[in-house]
Amino acid sequence: MSNDSDHGPQAGTTHFGFRTVREEEKATLVRAVFDDVATRYDLMNDVMSVGIHRLWKKSLISWLRPRADMTLLDVGGGTGDIAFRFRAHGGGPVTVCDINHQMLSVGRDRAIDRNLIDGIGWVCGDAEHLPLPDRSVDAYTIAFCLRNVTRIDQALVEARRVLKPGGRFLCLEFSQVVLPPLRALYDRYSFSVLPRVGALVAGNREAYQYLVESIRRFPVQDDLARRMEAAGLERVSYRNLSGGIAALHSGWRL
Repeated sequence: MSNDSDHGPQAGTTHFGFRTVREEEKATLVRAVFDDVATRYDLMNDVMSVGIHRLWKKSLISWLRPRADMTLLDVGGGTGDIAFRFRAHGGGPVTVCDINHQMLSVGRDRAIDRNLIDGIGWVCGDAEHLPLPDRSVDAYTIAFCLRNVTRIDQALVEARRVLKPGGRFLCLEFSQVVLPPLRALYDRYSFSVLPRVGALVAGNREAYQYLVESIRRFPVQDDLARRMEAAGLERVSYRNLSGGIAALHSGWRL
């Protein structure tokens, strides 16, 4: 079983959840979703994953093995969650890049509240056209963001471009559940429960509906691995988390 890719049925189109839209529309539609939920984004992750996203992010950091001499680009991480964890585990300078100003504003405020001013930079930028030079970072992370990108393959090419030789790419994303009984339960939870919770917790049922649908449109584990290899990343592998509800994909620029 394979999810639909980010390519629409016609040239110049893509998916926004289960809707087909023009490619140039998607970024605006996604930005509107996250503008509305930015202050509640981490709460949304808690609700969508029943808090388990914290363990998944811990797995990402553990697999990355931060060092003081390691520079990180965290893409789509506007609220700072991955950046803060990376720094707390001994990592070096971090650049947080997000297309959404509201998410970056939340992240900066959180950094100030935690007195984490040094070592973290905040940049507004697009995953498909990163505002960084070639071969400039040791590691690239993207957590729960790649499925919102209009052209996933272009974003993967950009990831490789900014990595130094020997640099590491890690993607944490909701994926395809590999256990059939869990898959049926997860589908019922996703489509019946989450939008209602979104209406109650965030006051935005439509945002949760989009996020659930975007997960189903995202490439499944093996498909994403192949696309990473096509983008030039090597030694590609992945780990399923919580039975495949999420997956961690790893690749290297060698």
